[in-house]
Amino acid sequence: MDQVFSYQHLFSFTQQVFLAMGCSEADAATASKALLAADIRGIDSHGVARLSGYVRLWEAKRINATPNIRIIHETPSTAVVDGDSGLGLVVAPFAMQVAIEKAKAVGSGWVSVQNSNHFGIAGYHAMMALQHDMIGMAMTNASALVAPTFSNERMLGTNPIAVAVPAGNEPPFVADMATTTAANGKLEILQRKNLEAPMGWIQDAEGHSTTDAHALKNKGALLPLGSDKEHGSHKGYALGSVVDIFSAVLSGANYGPWVPPFPAYVPMPQNQPGKGLGHFLGAMRIDAFRKAEEFKKDMDQWIRRFRDAKPIEGYEKVLIPGDPEREFEAIRMKEGIPLLHTVTEDLTEVGRKFNLNL
Repeated sequence: MDQVFSYQHLFSFTQQVFLAMGCSEADAATASKALLAADIRGIDSHGVARLSGYVRLWEAKRINATPNIRIIHETPSTAVVDGDSGLGLVVAPFAMQVAIEKAKAVGSGWVSVQNSNHFGIAGYHAMMALQHDMIGMAMTNASALVAPTFSNERMLGTNPIAVAVPAGNEPPFVADMATTTAANGKLEILQRKNLEAPMGWIQDAEGHSTTDAHALKNKGALLPLGSDKEHGSHKGYALGSVVDIFSAVLSGANYGPWVPPFPAYVPMPQNQPGKGLGHFLGAMRIDAFRKAEEFKKDMDQWIRRFRDAKPIEGYEKVLIPGDPEREFEAIRMKEGIPLLHTVTEDLTEVGRKFNLNL
């Protein structure tokens, strides 16, 4: 049975764990806010359910709790950031702030990141631009769990893309999606619940589509967005490749099958060409294109018109990207965040390591 915790309770617990790992007060708060953004928005696969994973990476000395995050190359509108093996939950907000400051100065800012780790949900970082009347973008590569179209070899990560666009009276447009049919975290939720995966999410070791949610443990692979070529998997494969190139080939991070795996027990790939995991973040000032108020007025109209689109039978309304997450946030800030029993047990065990009581 699910157990429900308030946002503040989980934030405090998570912050204490990061502090116990050796993070500074500021970094522990930043990391906790980024991580809890997933739970509060209903993306349970990327929130506190992953906290034990970060702890294990720290124990394996793959996460540096006190990183020297720095810019190692820049122009007025671009930069490369070295995350010094820090938490991606801390490195990515630093890099996004660099992009925002560059956008303030010259209209847009683009930052590629090397030597980082898993950064939570991409949408959180993209949304940092909204309060500045900017469009935000965030993407990251990830450990190789995805087979390219026509392959049974795992070469890409779930490699998400997020774009956040401000509006006026309407809430912002926030697209946040993996470039696979489903994110690995959703597969992990099915594993915890002992359920089968929908057809088209994964393939087995021979390259055949399967509903076995544990197929990855038997040399299976996640499928690119679209599942098979007839349904557009070549497009999902291309999108995932773009993320990998922008995040890693551009920054000097590891790419393709050399990206460090998230589970600490999985051996690191041999002969890695780069440093750590990579991200790509961007910010564009609206008034670098047109007056912000005019743009936001038109965005309001765009959003309202799409919401007014006639729904097909069986559906009440047409959604705008960001609507489901916003609804989750309103409910969970008021009623609390439900955690699966397995996640609660996992967090309790994390607490014991640091003499903390969940």
